[in-house]
Amino acid sequence: MAPEKTDFLVIANRLPVDRRIGDDGEVSWRTSPGGLVTALEPVMKLQGGAWIGWHGAADEDLPEFEHDGLRLVPVPLTELEVEEYYEGFSNGTLWPLYHDVVVTPEYHREWWDAYVTVNRRFAEKAASLAAQGAVVWVQDYQLQLVPQMLRELRPDLLIGFFLHIPFPPTELFQQLPWRRQILEGLLGADLVGFQMPGGAQNFARLVRQRVGHRTVRDTVFLPDGRKVLARAYPISIDARGFEQLSRTPEVIARAQEIRDSLGNPRHVLIGIDRLDYTKGLPQRLRAFGELVRDGVIDVDEAVFVQVATPSRERVHQYRLLRDDINRLVGRINGDMGRIGQQPIQYLHASFPREEMAAMYRAADVMVVTPLRDGMNLVAKEYIATRWDDRGALVLSEFAGAAGELRQAFQVNPHDINGMKQALLEAMQAPPVDLRKRMRALRKQVMENDIERWATTFLAELAEARDTGPSDGDD
Repeated sequence: MAPEKTDFLVIANRLPVDRRIGDDGEVSWRTSPGGLVTALEPVMKLQGGAWIGWHGAADEDLPEFEHDGLRLVPVPLTELEVEEYYEGFSNGTLWPLYHDVVVTPEYHREWWDAYVTVNRRFAEKAASLAAQGAVVWVQDYQLQLVPQMLRELRPDLLIGFFLHIPFPPTELFQQLPWRRQILEGLLGADLVGFQMPGGAQNFARLVRQRVGHRTVRDTVFLPDGRKVLARAYPISIDARGFEQLSRTPEVIARAQEIRDSLGNPRHVLIGIDRLDYTKGLPQRLRAFGELVRDGVIDVDEAVFVQVATPSRERVHQYRLLRDDINRLVGRINGDMGRIGQQPIQYLHASFPREEMAAMYRAADVMVVTPLRDGMNLVAKEYIATRWDDRGALVLSEFAGAAGELRQAFQVNPHDINGMKQALLEAMQAPPVDLRKRMRALRKQVMENDIERWATTFLAELAEARDTGPSDGDD
């Protein structure tokens, strides 16, 4: 029987669910944490949409299924494809290249071949499910060839693409042996969305230089008369949901428990990140460690809690980083800790949203200092939980969020002395100054939430259809 057609499709590397296996061996699914599904769920349910993605296990072909009212369509990956398309090209080539080559990208032809193969599989699945004139929204760097492949299969579709990570400057992007193919892949979309205006500008400049199409501001004119828009849509969070969660008696009580377990110091600083070399963990820990070493901060008065969520454990660079962080934390605590009191509490683990909300509530200072980040939603989650207007945010100027969160204590994470100064300022600022900053930060985050982001993108994608082809422009 042919699959039921749909008017709205989301295509992402992963389905928005995690598989759970109970003690009795029974399989169930849990909605993954993350704002994207929160934002798109109402749209998908309203339009009877479907979500296409990999379900997370290799060498397993699952039929489509429904979870919590969402139609989910798994795309299978072999073990070799996980290794070459996902761990290889997506996370060993594109991820470091798009994050300012914080580590050196690797360029392997077999990785590229796997990327092309998997992108085609996603595109073919979407082409078979989309109704005539359907809206298809492709997500992120793992699937940059899908828009063009889908356009060739189904020219009737309205295709949007959103890149959740930074888009690199021309000088870096040009390293990529398959640079033209990636650009042409993205040009299959009617609207290409980026986190920051700089990303959209980089893309337009590269299309002009490398593909030769005419561009005017945010519009690319293709030889066939089609137009492609490249614009910035800074992503956000379910701000009200996070605030409501942080106001529950359970979370408030847990936040106090966390402070009690830390010895109720005057200052609790916290960092919550995926364990990733782009997040700047060694730099921030070193800065805090030096403040303790120099006697500027007393270990009885301040503690730094660093949560590093396990990430891409099979990728070599991530294993090296995990070992480096373990050594650094061990050295700082060994040199400067006392019995019952260590300057850094390091947790290499994942936590549910409720525990994260309690950690945010327990923290006086949130430290978010990536070397490069598309947006960084942790910073926005912290702000959403600060409904009493207390607390401080130390934020890297290289996070996409820095453009919106101007009242944070902004730092260059490569500047250890500057970081030390910012940590001190955040801890020592007068309460009236902190409240003024937090009120402004909260206004920004609460007014520009994930729902507004999705609604704006989809509305402008619909407008792209209404404007139609350019009359003879080339």
